[in-house]
Amino acid sequence: MSNQLLNKQYNSKEIENKWYQFWVLRFFYTRNETCSPTYTIMMPPPNITGRLHMGHALDNTLQDIIIRFKRMQGFNVLWVPGTDHAAIATEAKIVAKIREEGQTKEQIGREEFLKKAFAWQQNYGGQIVEQIKKLGCSCDWNRERFTMDDGCNEAVATVFVDFYNRGLIYKAKRIVNWCPTCKTSISDAEVTYEERDGNLWEISYDLVGGGEINIATTRPETIFGDTAIAVHPKDERFRNIIGKTALVPFINRPIPIIADESVLTDFGTGALKITPFHKLSDFEIGQRHKLPGINTITLDGKLNENAGNYAGLNLNAAREAIIADLSLNGKLITSKSVKHNVGVCYRCGTTIEPLALTQWFIKMNELVQPAIDVVKNKTIKFIPERFENIYFNWLENIQDWCISRQLWWGHRIPAYYCEDCSYMAVSKEDISTCPACSSKKISQDEDTLDTWFSSALWPFSALGWPQKTEFMDKFFPTQTLVTGYDIIFFWVARMIFTSLDQTKQPPFKHIYIHGLVRDEQGRKMSKSLGNGIDPIDIVEKNGADVLRMALIIGVSPGNDSRFSEKKLLLARNFINKIWNASRFILMNLPNESKELTPNICKLEDKWIIGQLNRIIQEVTANIENFEFGIALQKIYDFSWNIFCAWYIELAKIRIKNQDSQVLGVLIFAIQNILKLLHPFLPFVTEELWQTFPHTGESIMIQPWCESDPNSLFTSEVNQFEKVISVVKAIRNARAENKIPQNQKIKLYIETTEGIILNSSNIIQALCSVKTIFFNAKEINNSETLVVHTETAKIFISVSANVNKSQEIQRLTTALEKSQKEYNILKKRLVNKEIWEKAPDVAQKYKKTMEKISRQIANIEASMQQVDPH
Repeated sequence: MSNQLLNKQYNSKEIENKWYQFWVLRFFYTRNETCSPTYTIMMPPPNITGRLHMGHALDNTLQDIIIRFKRMQGFNVLWVPGTDHAAIATEAKIVAKIREEGQTKEQIGREEFLKKAFAWQQNYGGQIVEQIKKLGCSCDWNRERFTMDDGCNEAVATVFVDFYNRGLIYKAKRIVNWCPTCKTSISDAEVTYEERDGNLWEISYDLVGGGEINIATTRPETIFGDTAIAVHPKDERFRNIIGKTALVPFINRPIPIIADESVLTDFGTGALKITPFHKLSDFEIGQRHKLPGINTITLDGKLNENAGNYAGLNLNAAREAIIADLSLNGKLITSKSVKHNVGVCYRCGTTIEPLALTQWFIKMNELVQPAIDVVKNKTIKFIPERFENIYFNWLENIQDWCISRQLWWGHRIPAYYCEDCSYMAVSKEDISTCPACSSKKISQDEDTLDTWFSSALWPFSALGWPQKTEFMDKFFPTQTLVTGYDIIFFWVARMIFTSLDQTKQPPFKHIYIHGLVRDEQGRKMSKSLGNGIDPIDIVEKNGADVLRMALIIGVSPGNDSRFSEKKLLLARNFINKIWNASRFILMNLPNESKELTPNICKLEDKWIIGQLNRIIQEVTANIENFEFGIALQKIYDFSWNIFCAWYIELAKIRIKNQDSQVLGVLIFAIQNILKLLHPFLPFVTEELWQTFPHTGESIMIQPWCESDPNSLFTSEVNQFEKVISVVKAIRNARAENKIPQNQKIKLYIETTEGIILNSSNIIQALCSVKTIFFNAKEINNSETLVVHTETAKIFISVSANVNKSQEIQRLTTALEKSQKEYNILKKRLVNKEIWEKAPDVAQKYKKTMEKISRQIANIEASMQQVDPH
């Protein structure tokens, strides 16, 4: 492509759609070959409930960086995209939409409701896919999946039936977390806890035969479900009344006083009212003592007929009425303000009601230990490792998993009931005839499965399991899961134990955990704060590459990051810098579009090639170690502060002097920079790559940069750094003393370094120098400004521009800073332990002290030079 086609300014809107369509048609599909190693990532499927947020943008950008990097390394990559049906959240939105139309889901019926749900999925799922594409994600769109497509449906039914047949799935009446707003049970992992102000009420219960016992409770509205009062068997206060009978206030139902070691003697009065159907710990006590259970709360959060005169009241109103009546009856002894944790639904924020309901459960004991073992033995590695503790803590304290949901949207439980003989059959296939009595009166279970049940199968169900295929064999297990720390137990743990059980293999090898994207002030983005940012708005305004760079720069595994306009500006400026550097090179290329071979003939060529090889080594290692923020920062620093700031400036001198050999090095360096940047900034790198002379159809299938150990040029790099230090010293002195760039200066340099003696042309050109005198015998010290480097003493003859008092102040500040650094290191080295435990660090400190000592001597000499008195 001719360099004349490269515009003066980078315009993301003109190129992003063009290149994405080009990639989709030619490169995003997974190659059907056996010779290349495979690398698989399964995209965490976003919910079909709306638009992507900044967390999705970060998550998908991180995955795309890995996939593009591995593709360039020669791996046969597979990145499977998809969406999740998100049962509770999606059903809530569809129900709200139906309500706006003046109906309820019950009025339109299940079949019509599901038609609307799938239409919703087609609409919003399609929108989400387009948003992901806007980010530049290089997924294999031919293999896009949905958690309720036919393949995933088969996988869900297969696992359910297998678990049931093995006794791992059972149906029972147990305490579950009930959301009165979503009107469904939810799992323990979906309950979040909020600290709230509450009360601890002490209430008196009469004893049969005389006397009373006081209990303490934060939930007097459940009083009608009491079936016992429990005390600790060793609590002397209650030893004489264990076995007696108390009367429930208002209704005078007799309940036993029992002894149970789980009761805390120092909480409240030491006597605990037991309501087995409205609290998990009470349910467990009830099971041990064979207590009956009484349900007093309706599914919409009101008291039922068992609450007598309080029936029909919502729970808050009932609490107020009951407390008022207890007070009137003299049964309310005390009330104390307390703070306590209240469980709420993570979807809607409604207070959770523990209710005893007949539900489907998975026994977790058999599944948990293998999932713990694979992380402990490092078969699966968390990055960063500290997140293992969250994982272990949840699995080691796990309860049986309630998997049934009272929803219509989701995978319907494959259990069938005979109305005639009450036989229940669990089957992958639809059942229309009773296997026991041949009756045709068969109905399927009304409930659906927890969304996380199908999501737990995602790493293998989305690859075609349970079908046994070559594709599944080739690409499973996957290599890396990228996800946020907020769903380690929601999803990560469940994928691991399900995969180990069903496929006998771990689902992935690495779990890269990233943090939340927060606003500039460090706040979580939310609608209530009004600080949410739509990533697609950023893409439309700035381009996908700018968004990607702003998200990744400074990010580190497991830690939250702040998104700001400052980062967007940094990204825009950097992309423009690379664009302009490329444009300069292209403008100076010969007309023929042949690739130029680098002719490394000068010291600065070896310097830039050596620096480039070093940065290739480091960046490759950083990406392999999931240090994406560090990797991008290093590419940024090299590209801007070394290549653009120094080598291009040096190249301008040589091009002006008709030295065309520098073009080969420029092309070699910029092409490697573009390859290093491509996983992070795919669009601009493709556009520039195509503009330069090149081979191959796309930068995305170019081989990844390789560092040549024979071209590190360590000695030459160190030598040329001495020249750079001289130039920096002179430039800093000019800037600090406000010497205009158009004013030529005269230099006297004292040095024994041959490289500095031979670099007068570079120093003159880069520092706006008229003449340089090396090692002159006579220098008029009163008319010069003196600066030092490690290898040179530089006299700048610009007396008219030097403000001696300002220069003394500058040098004094520099001296104080150096002395402070020196004293800190000296204090550290006095400690003998550092020499014993970290001798390498001690030696490093010692060398730094020696360097600072020389700096101090140079500064003091400069101060003497400026003001001998």
